[in-house]
Amino acid sequence: MEKVTKILVHLSKNNVAPQCARFAQSITGHFTETLDEVEVKCSLENNRFTLCECEKGRGIPLKRATFCPFKYLSVAEAAAIPLDVQSRGVDVGVAILLQSANQKVLLTRRTSSLRIFPNVWVPPGGHVELDERLLDAGLRELREETGLKLDPGDVSAQLLGLWESVFPPMLSRGMPQRHHVVTYMLLNTSLTHQQLQASLRPEPAEVSGCLWVDASLVKAIVSAVDGEEGSVTPLEGVAPTISVSEVSPEGVLSESDLPLSVLCNRAPNSGEDVERVSTGTKYALELWLKNLEGQGTRC
Repeated sequence: MEKVTKILVHLSKNNVAPQCARFAQSITGHFTETLDEVEVKCSLENNRFTLCECEKGRGIPLKRATFCPFKYLSVAEAAAIPLDVQSRGVDVGVAILLQSANQKVLLTRRTSSLRIFPNVWVPPGGHVELDERLLDAGLRELREETGLKLDPGDVSAQLLGLWESVFPPMLSRGMPQRHHVVTYMLLNTSLTHQQLQASLRPEPAEVSGCLWVDASLVKAIVSAVDGEEGSVTPLEGVAPTISVSEVSPEGVLSESDLPLSVLCNRAPNSGEDVERVSTGTKYALELWLKNLEGQGTRC
């Protein structure tokens, strides 16, 4: 048996034994020919993250961007991807939506020196390592990136959805170099965001800013749909500037104001990326809003 060196996505359809997903294939497209969202079942066993088809209403949502490169990649373009990239397969990531007792969620800004999605706002997260459960991986990444140390018994966890992530995020910005399925997990804590903020110790090599968002701010952020044209209409009751915690190279936090318009930036079709909330994060925040509404919480 081939030695497993990292967690990769495996796919099963029509009751066929799971097969390791190819780097250049669309994971979402494996289960639907025309749609960008589908329900699947997922499991992490024996260091394999397996996705399989399921009946509607009985699975977890899996979504890709409307402009996902693997939706439009031609056979010739796929064949031209360097072999060292093709051999990577599809990696598995976990991202944590940490919800405080007063219903705010933590976002972090990736440092500008990171190769993948630099200067972009995302939830804390990263790769799932060998022999880890999704929750354990999420708590480890949360601790490494933010300094927040939470035990599984301190939180209630819920898998919100899956996102097919590609970098660069669209073909107009270059051929794909990274391909992930990101699992978005919601963690509910009994601590307020002020209590959690007091324990923040971000890793400055990875995090350049921290921000707590509430439902009204999230609604403004997700109204800026990536891939669409036109201006974003400001929502009533949302301040034009947002207080964020800047992280110095030494890891010291200081408060500053960030224009709301920055969080409402859309993914550019070409050129350098801009500071924004990632497309996958917007999807996860939409799922979070639906979860709040399902709990009967006014938002």
